This record gives sequence, C-alpha cells and structure tokens, in this order.
Amino acid sequence: MGKDRFYADVMALHPQVTGSCNIVTTRFPDGKKFHFVTDCGLFQGRDEEKYNDELFFNPEHIDFALVTHGHSDHIGRLPLMVRNGYRNPIYATDDTRSIMPVSLEDSVKVLRTDARREKDKKVLYNDNDVSGTMQLVRGCNFEQTIHVNENIDVTFFNNGHLYGAAMILVEVHCFEHESINILFTGDYKKDNAFLDLAPLPQWLFDMPLTIVQESTYGDMDSSEIQETFVDNVIRCIKRGGTVVIPAFALGRMQEVLYILKRLQDEGDLPFEVPIYVDGKLGTKYTRMCENGTLNIKEDMQDFLPQNVVFVDKTTRGTIIQDQKSCKIIVTTSGMGSFGPAQTYIPAYITNGNALIQFTGYTTEGTLGRRLKDAPKGKGVEIRGVEYRKLADVEYTNEFSAHSKADEMIAFLQQFNHLNLVLINHGEAPVKEMFAERVLDEVNPKAVAILGRQYFFRINPYGLVMSKPTKFL
Repeated sequence: MGKDRFYADVMALHPQVTGSCNIVTTRFPDGKKFHFVTDCGLFQGRDEEKYNDELFFNPEHIDFALVTHGHSDHIGRLPLMVRNGYRNPIYATDDTRSIMPVSLEDSVKVLRTDARREKDKKVLYNDNDVSGTMQLVRGCNFEQTIHVNENIDVTFFNNGHLYGAAMILVEVHCFEHESINILFTGDYKKDNAFLDLAPLPQWLFDMPLTIVQESTYGDMDSSEIQETFVDNVIRCIKRGGTVVIPAFALGRMQEVLYILKRLQDEGDLPFEVPIYVDGKLGTKYTRMCENGTLNIKEDMQDFLPQNVVFVDKTTRGTIIQDQKSCKIIVTTSGMGSFGPAQTYIPAYITNGNALIQFTGYTTEGTLGRRLKDAPKGKGVEIRGVEYRKLADVEYTNEFSAHSKADEMIAFLQQFNHLNLVLINHGEAPVKEMFAERVLDEVNPKAVAILGRQYFFRINPYGLVMSKPTKFL
C-alpha cells in the first residue's frame, strides 16, 4: 500500500484573522479516516460576523478538538459544535480549561446582546451548550503526550501569547510509513512577563514537520515598534486629562495595569490619579491572576497599581459625568465594540482633553478601526449616533501578544527538517508578504497560504497537492 494512501488534508475555515478554525482529515492505507479541528472561534468585525452562523462541517463527524488558547476568537464557536451534535473530547491545557468557562459565558452574553440589537439575528448557543462543552474538555500538562487514539498523539508546548496558551504538535502514525507531524503555533509569542516558559525540546527541532504558522504581524519587524503608550498616557495626565484605555480582558488588561503600577513605582504617575477598571470579564480574569488560579509567576501576582477602583454599572455613570477631572479608565473591550468601552468612548470622544489609547489590533469593521480611519474633527458614527472626534485617539502595537515577522522567521529557522510551512491567521496581503519572506529566509521545502479557498494534502514528506474548496 503506497504512501499516496496515507495523508492529511489541512485547511483553514477562517479567511483572515478572527474566527480561527483549522480542520484536518487524516486518511490511512486501509481507508480509515479521522477528522479533527484546531480551535473553533468567533468571527469579529462587521465584514466577518456573517461566518458565525455556519460551521461548514458536520460536528458529528469530528473525532476530537484541540484548543491553542482561551481567547473567544479561538474557542467561541465550540458550543455551537456541541449544539450541533459534537460529543467527543476537547483537549486544552489546564489553564486554558480554567479560562474557557469565563470566556464562553461572556460570549453567550455578547451574542444575546447582538441578537437584541438586530432582531433577525439568532443566538448561536446558550448556557447549556457552554456547560455541555466544558464537560468535554480534558485538561493537559505542557509536554505531556496525549494518546488520542491508536494512530494520533498530541503534545502541548509553552507559548507566551497568553496564560495557558500552547503550540500543539499532532503526530499521525501509520505502521508502514513515517509519521505525519503537524505543529500548530496558534497565536504565537516567544515570551510573556507573567509566565515562566520552558524552551522547546531539541527533538522537536529535529523532527520532520509541517508548521501551521500564524502571521498576524507578518508585515512588521520588531525594530519597527514604536513604544508610545507611556509617553501618551503621561502627556495626557500632565495636562489634567482623562485617559480611556480599551484593553482585551484576558492578558492585555493585566499587562496594562502592571505598566501603570510600574509608572507609579518609578514616580512618573502620581498616586493620587485614580485608576478605574471596568468590565466584568476583565475583572474576573484579573482576580484569577491575582489569586493564583492561573499559573503565573509568583512575583507577578502583585501587579495591581495603587489607587485602583473596580467599577460596576452603578458607579460608571458618575465617572462618565465627571468629564473634567484627571483619571485613567482601563476598560473592555480591546477593539471598542463591546463591553463598557461602548459607553466610555462616545462619552469622551468629544472631549478635547481626553485620550483614547488603543492597545492592540483592531479588526476591520470594529469601532476601534472606524475611529482610526476617521479624521480628527470629523464625525464618526457610534451605535447609530454621530459624534465629532475631538479627543486624541492613539494606537500602539508594543503590547502585542503576537510575535513580529523577524521573530517568527527566527522561530522557524530553529527547525532542521521543515517539509512545509502553511501561513495562517493574517490579513490576506500580510500572509502573502510573510510567505515570500519565509521562502527567502527559512527555505523550507514548500510554503503555502491557508485560507478558505484551498485545502492542502500532505504526507510524511511534505506537500502532495492542493485543491480548491467550495468555501469562498
């Protein structure tokens, strides 16, 4: 029986950044097949939310699911799988397993809110589906090899992107052939101030591999990063203004709070300037980091600044009405389209003494991106109302939990037997740019771009063929 009858078909069901879902079908010489997905996330942004309603595969045919980390754009449609008949294991690290119920319960609330706003929009799933999902999740340790079945092993490796985040190695074994080895980087970063990360083992570098590599910032080198956050915040505080900082609830909010604490300790941020933290989800994650629920460095558990106040909806109005006092507001969501940020941004966008400081990537169609595109002094529509943009609106990528292009190239160059690199999780032109760079600087046997248009067939020795799909 030839090697052409032992292969894996790999494709991405997300066209660009959000809604991450890679689906793999493995076929063996005796005709046996296994199907699995790596992540199944929610799409975000007006242009891509239309994809949330459909999975484009039958969940009852999926044998197992893998989770790289707990952000909603990577796990937010797992309950939709369960709602549609999925009943098999979901493998994730222990910390990701702790994060998932908090993230998914918040997703239910967001979906309900969206459905109320748009009456023809259905709620994708409910709390029972979330509960059913969590019953299927199996927590795993880093570098523990999980024997999924007689042909497939899975190993999770440290990843600095987030608490519990992992790169995932899938080894597909067949008695007559060498194994097919696929490493999913997930959203990748080499380090994290909150985490102790073990180095990857040498045997992984020596293994013949296909790597599914994210490319979110594949058009930017780390040398291009301009660290503007501290200067922007201090400048606004010195003039007595208000700083509104939209931040992702998981990871980014805690990092921002740590930076503010450090500024206080160094004497650059007066202790009397109040720091307000708003957003139930961000507060929950912050408490999980603070109380040791998540496996972060012991010396980083004391990351909260002095004079910090956790806000709820009963006190939010008072803070918004106080337009003249100097203060800092750290609020979810990071792209501005959800959470209390939807209230703070309209309240302060017309305040010429305010700064709205975004701290990460803003997807096309989100409020953060629309504010970025609107000239100062011009009108911008927020939830059906037009506001004149008078506040300073700034963006920085210095906090990004994604590695830049040069760091990803250096990561790939460590591997000694790269059969194929599949470029994943990036805007279309960025993926193309990064793919060319991988060819030039890493020189694997082959490079291809994952998307909804094609699936790629691989065997133990690399790329066999590509075929167009029906998903456009």
